[in-house]
Amino acid sequence: MTTIAVTAATGQLGRLAIAALIARGERPIALARSPEKAADLGVEVRAFDYTAPDAAALAGVDVLVLISSNDFNDRAGQHGNVIAAAKAAGVERVIYTSILKGDASPMMLAQDHCATEAALKASGLTYTLLRNGWYLENLTGSLAAALAHGAVIGSAGEGLFSAAARADFAEAIAVTAATEGHDNAVYELASDTAFTMAEFAAELGRQSGKAMRYDSLPEATYADILIGFGLPEGFARILADSDAKAAQGALHDDSGTLSRLIGRPTTPMAEGIAQALASF
Repeated sequence: MTTIAVTAATGQLGRLAIAALIARGERPIALARSPEKAADLGVEVRAFDYTAPDAAALAGVDVLVLISSNDFNDRAGQHGNVIAAAKAAGVERVIYTSILKGDASPMMLAQDHCATEAALKASGLTYTLLRNGWYLENLTGSLAAALAHGAVIGSAGEGLFSAAARADFAEAIAVTAATEGHDNAVYELASDTAFTMAEFAAELGRQSGKAMRYDSLPEATYADILIGFGLPEGFARILADSDAKAAQGALHDDSGTLSRLIGRPTTPMAEGIAQALASF
């Protein structure tokens, strides 16, 4: 049986990936910087830190799922550390959660992903690149503020978002980790149906019963607002850039690759909003 390990196992995507693998009958190894936080996952847990990964923690691992770091100070460097550890440990294949369109993406957010993709290819390891599109949760996470002000804000104009739920992307991880035929494959993963942020706001208004609008702001203005909300300046400007690039099509893909890979339709935008509202 193939031994699969998942990094960042206590994160939002990592937990869903572990659950999806268990649902497929796998017994993955959870890799976490703070192992005690992974005690509830029900699988073997090993300590693993991107800044100083121990190759010994990868002993016996055949397939390593490298979930991208959420530390924007040196993500590419951290990923390079993990790739080196995987090679030293004799890992057979690395699955990396990259970004939609990879090196063709104009987004600032894509730079670290492109560097990681290049490092993986240069390492000689067999790889699978899961180029994830936007998470629905990136958009539904701020619904409370939007409802309070009667507006969804951003800089995306009429750009299309092919956003799918984290659970959809987690299922793609499970499929590519637990089945064969994904050696050196690159998958552009996005939802079945795209939408504009004006359509998102309209659906939020329909479900909440409140009048809602979408205010598309200049990129710099949106970044300043995010900073005012308490986001670190660098991260705020990355998010604002992502929105502005979405206006140019950076987060749109209509290939249907994700739904074909996971064998079911992706989570509709309306369902994502309903789930978020139910959690309030």
